Amino acid sequence: MLSQLREYVRSIMDRDPAAKSTIEVILCYPGFHAVLMHRVAHFFYCRGWIIIARLISQCSRFFTGIEIHPGAKIGQGLFIDHGSGVVIGETAEIGDNVTIYQGVTLGGTGKEKEKRHPTIGNNVVISAGAKVLGSFNVGDNSRIGAGSVVLKAVPANSTVVGVPGKIVARDGQKVALGVADIDLRHDLLPDPVAEMMLEMQDNISSLKKRVQDLETAGNGTSRLKGRL
Repeated sequence: MLSQLREYVRSIMDRDPAAKSTIEVILCYPGFHAVLMHRVAHFFYCRGWIIIARLISQCSRFFTGIEIHPGAKIGQGLFIDHGSGVVIGETAEIGDNVTIYQGVTLGGTGKEKEKRHPTIGNNVVISAGAKVLGSFNVGDNSRIGAGSVVLKAVPANSTVVGVPGKIVARDGQKVALGVADIDLRHDLLPDPVAEMMLEMQDNISSLKKRVQDLETAGNGTSRLKGRL
């Protein structure tokens, strides 16, 4: 257990340049506290002690601002950065070395009692304010852009942005699963709306030039007819 704790602290320090020491992570990181309290709550939840599990979850929410249902299954190395407003539903499943930023929701749709929350693969980065809603898989090594609303399955090694979320990039090459290889540059994502606007602007400029050329040609023909 102590070795797992040390590994967890190390994974946080690898991914957060603001972390200066082990003691700082242990004492001052709400994401660290929320995951540890979830481990305890999940232990009781799996043994049918639902009320105790929910009370621990509520205490964690009060102190950290992070709400993780005790039924959620979480792998090793989950890093919830800042964490305020993060919500993880009952049937959500999270793989290893996942990074979640503030305001993220792993939510469900409908009122079914069975699986209704997403399954997140390994080494996934979910940026601030993103909403992943429904029972589907988000593949390994994928990135979800800030503010995106993801409503359907995401293949491995993909980048999703927009509302609703659209796959705008797919690496196609397997990425190493080490923590050091996780791509945290969630600020460097394609912007399909901006690209479309630029394309439209280019088309408008082209049309303007074409109209000007036609008007110039028309004026020249009119002057020639007048002389004749």
